[in-house]
Amino acid sequence: MTSYRGRFAPSPTGLLHAGSLVAAMASYLDARAHDGVWLVRIEDIDPPRDVPGADKAIIDTLRRLGLNSDEPVLWQHDRYDAYAETLKRLRRDGRVYGCACSRREAAERALALGLPAGVYPGTCRSGTGGRPVRAWRFLTNGVPVTFDDRLAGSFTQNVEKEAGDFVLKRADGLWAYQLAVVADDLYQGVTDIVRGADLIDNTPRQIMLYEALGARPPRYMHLPLVLNSDGQKLSKQQGAVPLNPDDLRGETERAWRHLGFEPIGADSQAAFWKTAARCWKERLEARGVF
Repeated sequence: MTSYRGRFAPSPTGLLHAGSLVAAMASYLDARAHDGVWLVRIEDIDPPRDVPGADKAIIDTLRRLGLNSDEPVLWQHDRYDAYAETLKRLRRDGRVYGCACSRREAAERALALGLPAGVYPGTCRSGTGGRPVRAWRFLTNGVPVTFDDRLAGSFTQNVEKEAGDFVLKRADGLWAYQLAVVADDLYQGVTDIVRGADLIDNTPRQIMLYEALGARPPRYMHLPLVLNSDGQKLSKQQGAVPLNPDDLRGETERAWRHLGFEPIGADSQAAFWKTAARCWKERLEARGVF
């Protein structure tokens, strides 16, 4: 039996678009090329941004594309107790601390210290001075984190200097992406993550969490992004057009070409995926990154 377990984890903030299809396709093909397991997870931990019904529409579109999860779909809203246990463990081990800062206070303090925008200045590392805790942050250190991406090669980031102590539970009581994604990948036994290049700078933070939890990080592959006409990442926030439900075969071929392959022209979705998995495997083997 294979030990490969991959996943596609969309947020239901809108319908699938060309960029999300590329991520779904590549993660699925990588799993199939390794004779592995492919999972679908709905990352719905930010209810104010979720679009009602988008989760089920995403799953239905994946089904119509021929991309079916090998195990039952996991919804993050069912995992809140697990996130609380993970935070409790990190607190017990002294890896997190309570923070009383508002975003404005943190930004003003960082500016006064000459830190890059968005870097938390560590104001509450030694306590909140009696102020109530608003959020919980992971305590970073100055040791650079390096990992080998299967496409991008070696990537290094000093999380403390480039991001600061990052949030695990937000001031509004919602769980932060960094904690939820690591807790879920550990729970599902994910060994390989294939996703967009916009998340590559999140990876060192996640690796720090894996190590704090005594776990081995998965392998990573970060894909070239699909861009809009202004050269920006194609995203729901930027008004990305949903996939055309009447042309899913065409959408599939366009995503395949974005990944750098010649058209397949198969007479069915099943035939396309079989051929595509073989081509994917051959290319990765040729590049020595299989």
